[in-house]
Amino acid sequence: MSDMEKLPLEEPEEEMTVTIETEDGEKVECMVLTIFEAAGRDYIALLPDYEDYDEDSDEESDVWFYRFSENPDDPDEEPVLDDIEDDDEFEAVLDAFDEYLDTLEFEDME
Repeated sequence: MSDMEKLPLEEPEEEMTVTIETEDGEKVECMVLTIFEAAGRDYIALLPDYEDYDEDSDEESDVWFYRFSENPDDPDEEPVLDDIEDDDEFEAVLDAFDEYLDTLEFEDME
């Protein structure tokens, strides 16, 4: 990871979105909340646009997490997002994201 190695957590400079295809083939536009590191790997936190997704869903506050990787030899190449399938890894990601949220709350108090 290029410049992001310098910061454990990074907020995108501008609002970015990605389109995720769900298991049932639906495409959901998601806002990128942040890209961060947990347990030595990079992850991305996404907030789905539920207008594009299941309108009956009560999961409007869910954040989706994926492993995030970039090609260091070609920064213009699309990043790769992979599912997190291990419970311990997912817990580490949640802990790191909670710490990120805590830093935002602390910054708001200053």
